[in-house]
Amino acid sequence: MSQHLATLLSGLSALEATVLVLVVSLGGAFVMEAVVLRVLFSYTSKTETTLDNIIVSEIRLPIIVSILLFGLYLFSETPAVAETLIPPETLTTFFGRPSISIGIVVWAWALNRLVNRLVDAVKDRGSKYDFAPVFSNIWTLVVSLGTIGTLLYIWGIEITPLFAGAGIAGIAVGFAAKDTVANFFGGIALYFDDTYKIGDYVVLDSGEAGTVVKVGIRSTTLLTRDELLVTVPNSVLNAAKIINESAPSRRRRVKIPIGVAYGTDIDQFEEILVQLALDEPLVLDSPRPRARLRRFGADALEYELVCWVNSPLKRGKAVHNVNRAIYKQLNEAGIEIPFPQRDVHVHRAEVASEPTQASASTTTGETTSTNGETESNGDGWDGAFDAEDTQDGFYDDAFDDE
Repeated sequence: MSQHLATLLSGLSALEATVLVLVVSLGGAFVMEAVVLRVLFSYTSKTETTLDNIIVSEIRLPIIVSILLFGLYLFSETPAVAETLIPPETLTTFFGRPSISIGIVVWAWALNRLVNRLVDAVKDRGSKYDFAPVFSNIWTLVVSLGTIGTLLYIWGIEITPLFAGAGIAGIAVGFAAKDTVANFFGGIALYFDDTYKIGDYVVLDSGEAGTVVKVGIRSTTLLTRDELLVTVPNSVLNAAKIINESAPSRRRRVKIPIGVAYGTDIDQFEEILVQLALDEPLVLDSPRPRARLRRFGADALEYELVCWVNSPLKRGKAVHNVNRAIYKQLNEAGIEIPFPQRDVHVHRAEVASEPTQASASTTTGETTSTNGETESNGDGWDGAFDAEDTQDGFYDDAFDDE
């Protein structure tokens, strides 16, 4: 291509080549922006889909930049410029290769953005687009490696010897980034296993539960009911037990336990439960709600009201509403909701009386010693001290613990 351009531009002087560069670059960019792209935008705005709008908006910048860089490339390939103004090696180094390199980087960046935007636009359109987020991650990796390899080739850097060192470096990087590599392939494995997709409500064996809002190269992000973002590495998810409550459908069964007293008219009771479930807007009419007697409990007949909701996120609200309605309706119907009760019996025992002599001794405050003399007990101590003894501290010394 360079030879053909050189032949075509061989009759031009340096001034004519400069004018040609300006005309081709600026004129081509103006025509593309003011005519071609404007017509495309007006056409795509009338279509029903938004995909064509995304495509036109993303290729607009690289097309204009390519036209400007093409003029710069013509300038570097003009023989008159190389002969009179700038040496050929300098033209190639500072004008030719840089213009091509910039064009490649701009196009790679635009194509990556284009694919990512298309993925965001189609990922919620059905199960056939479930692979879109994972494809976006793979596409980003491929574009990055392809751009680096192309730039090395353009600048004359031999990439064949790099493969020899890449083997050793790959082993080192593999050990250093084994978690990252495991997370990447874990994300691909999760897709092929059809474990979950964006928008699914999942429960992990570690207890975390939430809606999948992002599937990345390294991790998956969950939005919990508390509106907290939980980031879980893909390698952990690939090895964990995951309950996907949104698959194969988002419809979920709800079990509401309720006890009723023995002797209740169970036909009337079951009819009330079913009707209350049918009256609740969050409960589906099909499958029809039903009341089931599960067991004869110690305090009540133990029932379960079984019904369905159209999303696992609505289960808590539905249970709350139905429980409130059951409590009110059973109170109005005079049906008892029993609760455990216990009777406590208290028995009073006979208390034996103290010996008469001991009682008398306690009352008089005196005891008889072995030699027949009468001694005072503790109650008699207090009378042995007069006011004078109290003042000189004898009373405290007599009852000192030490």
